[in-house]
Amino acid sequence: MTVQVDFWQLVLLLISFFGACAWAFKLLLGQTQRHLDDRFSNVSLRLDGIEVANKEEAAQWARVERELMDLKAELPLNYVRREDYIRGQSIIEAKLDGLAVKIENNQLRSLLPGGGK
Repeated sequence: MTVQVDFWQLVLLLISFFGACAWAFKLLLGQTQRHLDDRFSNVSLRLDGIEVANKEEAAQWARVERELMDLKAELPLNYVRREDYIRGQSIIEAKLDGLAVKIENNQLRSLLPGGGK
């Protein structure tokens, strides 16, 4: 049994084969492109979410920074340094000591004969 193929039939067969290969390649390329588009759209959505989260975080940091500045502004009004407290306490104690000396002197004068006046 012998098969005889003419030149034009061979050319037509080769053109059909390459056409089928090109069609299959185009189909696979289209599926790959669609898959990549889906992945990039998902990545785009994730990046948008990250951008929104980043903006929210920046707003929260700005709020924390503003509260810290408010605290720094209020702190000198509500806070007494240790040295200031000690100085104030020393002044009060000195005044009390002076008052005690005056009271003691008055008590001693009253004990002296004829010195109560």
